[in-house]
Amino acid sequence: VQLQASGGGLVQPGGSLRLSCVASDFALNYYAIGWFRQPPGKEREGVSCILSSDRSTHYKDSVKGRFTISRDNRRNTVYLQMDSLKPEDTAVYYCATDPTAGCGPPVVTTRLGLLYKYWGQGTQVTVSS
Repeated sequence: VQLQASGGGLVQPGGSLRLSCVASDFALNYYAIGWFRQPPGKEREGVSCILSSDRSTHYKDSVKGRFTISRDNRRNTVYLQMDSLKPEDTAVYYCATDPTAGCGPPVVTTRLGLLYKYWGQGTQVTVSS
C-alpha cells in the first residue's frame, strides 16, 4: 500500500492550496482516508478524514469552514482543499489510511488516527507573508 501526498508549497495568509493524496497500488474508494499534519516542533495531529461508504467527513475544529476533504474515485485520489490559510496551518501534511479503520470524530480530535497503518511521505505547507 503506497500513498503519495503532494500539492504543498509557500502561500501567503489568506491564500489557498489543494493537497492531493494518490494511491498507487490499491483502490482508495474502499477505505477511509485521513489527512494529518505536524507543525514545527509539535506532535502530529488529525486534520480531516472521509469515509469510504457515505463519504461522511470530519474536521479538526480549527479548520472547519476553511478546509474541505473530498475524494475522486475515478482518479483514485483524495483532496484537501485549504482556503483562508493562516500561519498556524504551517506544517508537514500527511495522508493515511488503514483497511481496518474508519473515520469519525476521534480521528481528528484524539491521537487515534495516528494508529492508521499506511502513510504517505508528507508535503510541506508554509503559510507566511
